Amino acid sequence: MTTPQTRSSKAAPTKIVTTSTGRILRVSADAESVPAVPAAPTPAQAEASDPARRADVLFRKRRDEGHELSAWWMIGAFLATSGLVIVLLSGVPGIA
Repeated sequence: MTTPQTRSSKAAPTKIVTTSTGRILRVSADAESVPAVPAAPTPAQAEASDPARRADVLFRKRRDEGHELSAWWMIGAFLATSGLVIVLLSGVPGIA
């Protein structure tokens, strides 16, 4: 059994905004009509706000264009790990 929708099908107009820290915000049209004047970030502040260089991110590293890690390394690592697990589990007695 279905229940009728009580809300109108037209949603309020919103806009998706991504901040400099990588956070995604949904802003309503009312809030967007008031222009906010952002403060100019200092060089040290701009470097700290880079999502790839935050202190809580351990292994993420921003690489130069053309120096990114190839996806084939990840595929090879998966295959090597899978093969190692199969080889190690083949020595366990009692498995069919």
